[in-house]
Amino acid sequence: MNIEIMVGDQVVNAHLADNPSAQDFAAMLPLELSLEDYGKIEKVADLPKKLTKDGAPAGYKPAPGDITYYAPWGNLAIFLRGFSYSAGLIYLGKIDSGLEKLVREGALKVVIRMKAEDSDKDGQD
Repeated sequence: MNIEIMVGDQVVNAHLADNPSAQDFAAMLPLELSLEDYGKIEKVADLPKKLTKDGAPAGYKPAPGDITYYAPWGNLAIFLRGFSYSAGLIYLGKIDSGLEKLVREGALKVVIRMKAEDSDKDGQD
């Protein structure tokens, strides 16, 4: 599943993984979020509800551009830099292009939505 993270009129392209947590996240889209800096490593935002942890590993070692879910806090985390293995972190997807548009200090208002061509496919099968 391809998604877009809209930062004003700029587009960050990404895709979601094929796992239950990512599918649960996709079902929430579109989402308006305020991404906050966390440790100059990631941008985080609270989600409206907790995602399923079904089938998720105990943790994950994130790389730049990874879109993840931190289950203990119930928040979305988009990694701007790599980080060490973190228990409770679940991989949701990856930014394909435009990560630099998220590298800004302070809160960043975004809209995360399904990419148009993916939502069009649903009605054409």
